[in-house]
Amino acid sequence: MGNRIQVHLVDGTYELFRDYFAVPSLRDSAGNERGAVVGVIQSLLGLLEGGATHVGVATDHVIESFRNRLFPGYKTGEGVDPVLLAQFGPLEEAVAALGVPVWPMVELEADDALAAAAASAESDPRVERVFLCTPDKDLAQCVRGDRVVQLDRRSGEVRTEPDVVAKFGVAPASIPDYLALVGDSADGYPGLPGWGHKSASVVLARYGRLEAVPAEAGEWDVPLRGAAKLARVLGERREEAVLYRTLATLRRDEPAVKVDDLAFRGPTPEFENLAARWGRLRLAERARALRRSRG
Repeated sequence: MGNRIQVHLVDGTYELFRDYFAVPSLRDSAGNERGAVVGVIQSLLGLLEGGATHVGVATDHVIESFRNRLFPGYKTGEGVDPVLLAQFGPLEEAVAALGVPVWPMVELEADDALAAAAASAESDPRVERVFLCTPDKDLAQCVRGDRVVQLDRRSGEVRTEPDVVAKFGVAPASIPDYLALVGDSADGYPGLPGWGHKSASVVLARYGRLEAVPAEAGEWDVPLRGAAKLARVLGERREEAVLYRTLATLRRDEPAVKVDDLAFRGPTPEFENLAARWGRLRLAERARALRRSRG
């Protein structure tokens, strides 16, 4: 494949949640709900049939992570339908049986795994492009030029580094600082009072990081209404903002990923058994056809 490898890293948690609410119910031969699992597998097969050669999937095997110990308001699995939660393990089993590497995260989160895998892939000179297959704004911090990009598979939108700047008003490196100021309701931290998209983007576009923002509004060289109040809030709650930034900053500790291990080589024998239990043998046929086409 020379220097033309393209890597697709898929947010399995996002896909499972989306399909749980979007696809019809499907029960396997034992009566277990598997509609969302089958939806994700169909989606992965479509990705592979579309030409993807190197694919990895990350999931939140446990919704909670180390971040819950840092901030009690951080997101948990509370309120998530147990029928949905019960499909995480079966999804991981199914993805592995399909022949796609899967990273079930416990102490860290799926987003951390995607960040780690993207960094590993980016460091491989054979890799032409890395697609982070998720619209999650957290992953915008991992975008690098037009080589590591986000892909919203529903809309087909590709988000490069200039696109991140156009959307958020800041470069990818400042996304954790931006989220620290404006908050992230999906992850459960509120940001700082009075800080919104415009103020955060204007200030961080100029200063980049929280530590570089002058303590006094009179020292700011950006035109911003209400600067004095915003500076006072940031001064009084800077430690809180740094904590939120820690929550927003993706870790790159694990998994240790080798690009060659992401190459799709076909399903395992177990995949046909799963497809039979789902009453979807056509999925096994599609997976076998892919294996034949890849030689």
